[in-house]
Amino acid sequence: MPCSTSKAMRSPEPGVALAPLTTLRIGGPATWLIRGESPDDVRDAYAWARDRSVPIVVIAGGSNVVVADEGFDGVVLQMLSRGLVHAADGDDTRVTVQAGEPWDAFVGWTVERGLAGVECLSGIPGTVGGTPIQNVGAYGQEVATSLVSVRVFDTHASDLVEMSASECQFGYRTSRFKAADAGRYVVCDVTFRLRPSRPTVSYPDLLRYLQDSGRSSPTLAEVRNAVLAIRRRKGMVLDETDSDTRSVGSFFTNPIVSERSVEHIAAVAGGVPPTYPAGEGRRKVPAAWLLEQAGFGRGFTTGVVGLSTRHPLAIVNRGDATARAVVAFAAAIKHRVADRFGVTLVPEPTFVGFGDVPEVRYLVEGTA
Repeated sequence: MPCSTSKAMRSPEPGVALAPLTTLRIGGPATWLIRGESPDDVRDAYAWARDRSVPIVVIAGGSNVVVADEGFDGVVLQMLSRGLVHAADGDDTRVTVQAGEPWDAFVGWTVERGLAGVECLSGIPGTVGGTPIQNVGAYGQEVATSLVSVRVFDTHASDLVEMSASECQFGYRTSRFKAADAGRYVVCDVTFRLRPSRPTVSYPDLLRYLQDSGRSSPTLAEVRNAVLAIRRRKGMVLDETDSDTRSVGSFFTNPIVSERSVEHIAAVAGGVPPTYPAGEGRRKVPAAWLLEQAGFGRGFTTGVVGLSTRHPLAIVNRGDATARAVVAFAAAIKHRVADRFGVTLVPEPTFVGFGDVPEVRYLVEGTA
């Protein structure tokens, strides 16, 4: 993975279809598409859009985005910068990775070199630059644990800025890039500190799989393979021939609620939900469990939009689904869970090009 070098920004391409650039395979065209291969390209793209007074939005791997059927009336900047550099940091290794590097390829690179820190994040689609935005996590790990810093383009100051992990304001599946400063910063590269140590094995599904496989003291490679196997079983590894993987992954985050809310949920459901500690007096409730208890089980389908047959949190496009159908389906789920349990689900993906669509406003803001 050699480091990329700066060169002139590619010319904006008019009328490019966005559906093939997303894992959901839904959405209309961008008025213009700019393929960015360096921080200079990012700066130039924003200048180009500003000079023409048109909006601009960034996508990379397209794994966490729902694009409107009408597309996006503005500039879509696709991050394609590639490469990494690494250096010893005592016994650890610091690795700086360009935003456009495929995430899973990077995870494989770390495991091959015996570096622990992101092995449980194997199989997650998308690119490195997208992972700090929602603090990607799975199977007992999250990006924030190993991240040292990010280099971002500040669209307000039109300059590159380096931010430490603490400055990123990471939380459960969120960061300042997704919350308070959404749209202001463009991630250009990410630096991780990784170490030669044993893998992280704490998540129940992963522990169970390794125990059933007779792996009492697994290597990094064995943990990576186990995570990939579990994700494939759930339809969470991309496969063009499998409609169950035509999704944005988990559509909703696992809600964090008070202990009193857990008691209410148990009373309504007639059974205690599985929960996990989430700070003093707070518990994390699996969103998948809430969906199933609300009547949205695996494989539940309305037309060509439905839930994966293997993972109830994945809303899938079974053929010719529209973006409006997807957001209407997601909004119906959120409404029913709220009505039944008093729990407000929060969507993981971002929504591009929808304008003031009531279902999207409800999904994002909780208001119709």
